[in-house]
Amino acid sequence: MDEVSDRVDQAFARTPRPGFLPTQQRHRAAQDGPVAIGDDQTNSQPSTVAAMLRLLDVRPGQLVLDVGSGSGWTTALLADLVGPDGQVIGVERIPRLVQTSRTALAGFDRPWAQVRRAEPDVLGVPGHAPFARILVSAEADELPEALLDQLAPDGVMVIPVAGEMLRVVAQPAGRRVTRHGRYRFVPLIS
Repeated sequence: MDEVSDRVDQAFARTPRPGFLPTQQRHRAAQDGPVAIGDDQTNSQPSTVAAMLRLLDVRPGQLVLDVGSGSGWTTALLADLVGPDGQVIGVERIPRLVQTSRTALAGFDRPWAQVRRAEPDVLGVPGHAPFARILVSAEADELPEALLDQLAPDGVMVIPVAGEMLRVVAQPAGRRVTRHGRYRFVPLIS
C-alpha cells in the first residue's frame, strides 16, 4: 500500500461515517453507497470519497477547500489529512446542512476545520485563495473557472465533470487534466 492510500485509510478510521449521517440513516453507514442526508443531497459512497482523496493527495499543513461539504464528513476527513498545521474550509449552500455538519464536526478535535454557508452566486471562497487542494463533491457541466482561479501554483483540484472524475493540476505552463473513471454526483450549483 502506498503512503497516500495508507494516510487516507487512517483518516477513515479516525473519522467514522455514522456521526455525519441523519440518525435514521446511521444503520447504512457501513454500506458502500451514497446515503440521503435530506434536501436532495447525499453523503457520498465511501469508496468514491476514498478514491477522490487519494487523487487529491492532501499533505499536512495545506490550505484545502471542500466545495459541497454536505454532511461535513469530507471536511472532517480532509482536516485529519492536513493536521493542526493546515486549514480546511468547507462550503455548503444549504443552511440546514451547514448547521448539522458543524454539529458533527464539533465532535472531533479539529478546530482547524470549519464549514460555512456558500455565498450566493459564488463558487468557493475567493477571499481565502489560493488553495493547495480543492475537493468538489458535486458534478459540474464543465470545469469551473471560478474554482480553477482559486488554485495555488502546483495546486490540485479533484472534481466530477459531466460524469467523469477529473484531477486538475495548476502548472506554470497551464493546467494538466487527467481522467479517472465515471461517477454520478448531485449537480454543482453556485
